[in-house]
Amino acid sequence: MFPFKKKKNIMDVRTYGDSGLKRKSASVREVSDEIRKTAFALIDTMRADDGVGLAAPQVGLNIRMVAIGCAAIKKDAGMMLLSPGERELLPRMPLVLINPRIISYSDVKDVSEEGCLSVPDIYAPVERPVSIVLEAGIIDGELVRAECGGFLARVLQHEIDHLEGILFIDRLEPEILSDIKPKLETLKKLGHKKGFVKKAGGSLL
Repeated sequence: MFPFKKKKNIMDVRTYGDSGLKRKSASVREVSDEIRKTAFALIDTMRADDGVGLAAPQVGLNIRMVAIGCAAIKKDAGMMLLSPGERELLPRMPLVLINPRIISYSDVKDVSEEGCLSVPDIYAPVERPVSIVLEAGIIDGELVRAECGGFLARVLQHEIDHLEGILFIDRLEPEILSDIKPKLETLKKLGHKKGFVKKAGGSLL
């Protein structure tokens, strides 16, 4: 996707308690040079924090863009076992999606542990549909519409939630949320002291 070498542009990550994480994001109207620079920076920041996804609101930009960095696979590596979206997108990782939206969700759901770069060091089980139909633009102008399953489906749902001002902790069962509430309060206090910002790859501590 990004074939040439460039200077890395790593941005600060907004953390739990930052008001921008709770706002809905605006659509990207045009893939300008500035949007392309932002795409590079999202990927660099995601990688610096060893993430598998990063949404623009997490770096203080309330626009509908997400970087996805699930493990890339070779096109001959068990492709028939994957969903159409996995077969199409995983070999091209990392990707930046423009104005992504979920067209439909499967009725079948499962539960798996999630974390978030904006809610560092806190993990909890989240129930989500096991597959979705994604519609999104790619930074080069291509439009994608595909059924995505597996880990990719979960990552996409998590990141697209960010564009609606939803964090994974907002989807927790009440008793689970109650269990991690002390950690969230500590995180919020630490974040307040540092303006709800942490360096990518760093810690609030």
